[in-house]
Amino acid sequence: MAGFDIGALLEKLKMLWTLDHGSVVSINLFVALMCACIVIGHLLEENRWMNESITALTIGLCTGVWILLISGGKSSHVFMFSADLFFIYLLPPIIFNAGFQVKKKQFFRNFMTIILFGALGTLISFVIISLGAIGIFRKMNIGKLETGDYLAIGAIFSATDSVCTLQVLNQDETPLLYSLVFGEGVLNDATSVVLFNAVQNFDLSHINTSIALQLLGNFLYLFISSTFLGFVAGLLSAYIIKKLCFGRHSTDREVSIMILMAYLSYMLAELFNLSAILTVFFCGIVMSHYTWHNVTENSRCTTKHTFATLSFVAEIFIFLYVGMDALDIEKWRFVSDSPGISVEVSSILLGLVLVGRAAFVFPLSFLSNLTKKSPHEKIDFKQQVIICWAGLMRGAVSMALAYNQFTKEGHTQLRGNAIMITSTITVVLFSTVVFGLMTKPLIRLLLPSPGTPKSFINVPLLGNGRDSEADLGAHNFPRPNSLRMFLSTPSYTVHYYWRKFDNTFMRPVFGGRGFVPYAPGTPTEGSEPTMALMGSQKVHSVL
Repeated sequence: MAGFDIGALLEKLKMLWTLDHGSVVSINLFVALMCACIVIGHLLEENRWMNESITALTIGLCTGVWILLISGGKSSHVFMFSADLFFIYLLPPIIFNAGFQVKKKQFFRNFMTIILFGALGTLISFVIISLGAIGIFRKMNIGKLETGDYLAIGAIFSATDSVCTLQVLNQDETPLLYSLVFGEGVLNDATSVVLFNAVQNFDLSHINTSIALQLLGNFLYLFISSTFLGFVAGLLSAYIIKKLCFGRHSTDREVSIMILMAYLSYMLAELFNLSAILTVFFCGIVMSHYTWHNVTENSRCTTKHTFATLSFVAEIFIFLYVGMDALDIEKWRFVSDSPGISVEVSSILLGLVLVGRAAFVFPLSFLSNLTKKSPHEKIDFKQQVIICWAGLMRGAVSMALAYNQFTKEGHTQLRGNAIMITSTITVVLFSTVVFGLMTKPLIRLLLPSPGTPKSFINVPLLGNGRDSEADLGAHNFPRPNSLRMFLSTPSYTVHYYWRKFDNTFMRPVFGGRGFVPYAPGTPTEGSEPTMALMGSQKVHSVL
């Protein structure tokens, strides 16, 4: 009996060692591929067609073919795709760094337009794609799909790829386009996830006005609550670091508390079923405005590069895996007997994406232009074309939502679900490669000399430490002395009052520019410095 037990134990240990050894091999392969993506991406840096996303996708596809041949057609990847892996570990650093690095002046100057595109535009796209899917796919032989599945398709393909947008647009060369497309992309992802969750949580067997109003109310609640949670988390981190002066003993504590507070805000949003994307994005904005200025100079440099590095690695990981998973034989086996249907479904989905995108970009741009007095702030037709084109890319968010809806634990069992998964993969690959490749040349063609709009030349953009808030104090924005002047300069007056409120109430409590963190050996050691004690470190105060 004892010998049997020992033998069974040895067998279990052998199996465990085999599994661990396989995991180690998989991790080594994936890390090596990521290194290859970085090296090749660096070599192709000056190429007008390629970017990191397309490079990682291409390497992923080639690796998938290689693994498929070695495994005898059984598998094309070394990891099983998990929506939890994507939403809990990979997406947070990308979205947080985007909020942390975004130029806030430009973002909030166009905030209403971004809201129009990101919220209302996504709803329009969702309705068009869902209705198109219901009207067309029900007439095709693609398997049994419920009403909730068709609405989920609308949410899945309404989600633009904000990650790829970061690769093809430059906020220094085209600040207005970057602000609009990227800001819309973040809100678009959040809106799509909210719609997707609503589709799963509501009884959609009988859609009526009451259900539609509940969906709208749920979206507004999630948007406001998620944004508020992000602001609170960012302000709390600023207050803790300002009061406790972690830099007195260790800059590591400052860096750690910023990273952990940012991730905590994301996980709290997930815990309370809010939009974690919105939460961590606005947490990043608040941290860059207050918290980042409260830490020591070493921590500023460290956090800036740490957040950017984590985001960069996560982006490469996502696109590399998407490329490898695109050739997963299990999903394609269900549609191998009718490849024409899969191609037809993918083409229809691409057409619906194009129609849905154009249906809101041009009308909403027209509405946005009606509210702007200065011609330099209006979105001209060429910019509208670029905004429409850059937002056609579909990426990892669409993949993750499709897996969530049409697979169970990473496996596809039904023909209709398999067709939707393979069609999603096809749309993601085609849109990322074709639309991504053409975006940079399109910008050079339509905007041959991109630069900062004239209306922004004398108004520095807010960023992380290099921009602006200090410089803005040197600009004396006059109060409007007539209704006509008020209408002609609405953004200046709003920003003026915000700066006044910020410096009167917010910065004395939460710090920010103007607060010098603890530095050993300085006259201000152990106490919060005041503007009068800063001497040569004095910065411009607010109005």
